[in-house]
Amino acid sequence: MLNAAFYGLLASSGLLIGAIIGLVTTPSRRVIAAVIAFGSGVLVSALTFELMDEAFEKGHVSYVVAGFLAGAVIYVGISSLLDRMAARSPKREGRHARDVEPGATHIPESKEAAAVSGTALLVGALLDGIPENAAIGISLFAEGRGLGLVLMAAVFLGNLPESISSSVGMRQEGRSRGFILGVWSGAMVVCTLASVAGYSLLGGLSPNLISAILALAAGGILAMLADTMMPEAFENGGPLVALATAVGFLCAFLLSHVVG
Repeated sequence: MLNAAFYGLLASSGLLIGAIIGLVTTPSRRVIAAVIAFGSGVLVSALTFELMDEAFEKGHVSYVVAGFLAGAVIYVGISSLLDRMAARSPKREGRHARDVEPGATHIPESKEAAAVSGTALLVGALLDGIPENAAIGISLFAEGRGLGLVLMAAVFLGNLPESISSSVGMRQEGRSRGFILGVWSGAMVVCTLASVAGYSLLGGLSPNLISAILALAAGGILAMLADTMMPEAFENGGPLVALATAVGFLCAFLLSHVVG
């Protein structure tokens, strides 16, 4: 269990590290796009060769298919709801973290709209992080440190650009440093607990249920990549992001074989 907590903390620390980077610097959209693309490639490799392969080895294909589709559907449904919640803020003009109205700092906002928008940001981070970190805990229980290490690296690299971009956007909206750090610190703690839960609570389930949960995490991650990370990377980085995605995929693939 201590290993699960340690791996989960390292993976989710990317959220807080990225938030701090976004607070002290304002990276260009092109730089963030390249990092997002690299993280996308890493996550594609991890969900393909780690989560889905492990799911097929553990359980029946019907559980894998059902879990994968359920993960995608759950992500899309909750993401659509969060988009509507975040759009209630007059400071926003789009769905991405940095799509804020010009001069958003000086745009008045009701306490209710601010609370709804802040809640949407926090829940959105948890929507991405909880299944990823739960999969880390389950993988440690099922296959040991090798698989857990690959997933940890993939989740960390996926978290980093997400929180950088979101932190910059929140700062441009006029959110306080305490608010920004509080949101991402809370997300980091919850995601770390998800790793522990994945190891201690879900690890003892039947092989079929474990395979379904691993596939659910993979489906949610792929839906998230297609819905947010990849479109944002291409929109802001241009064709060069294709190379960054390929490099990220290759790095994760090589890592899985080195530690596997």
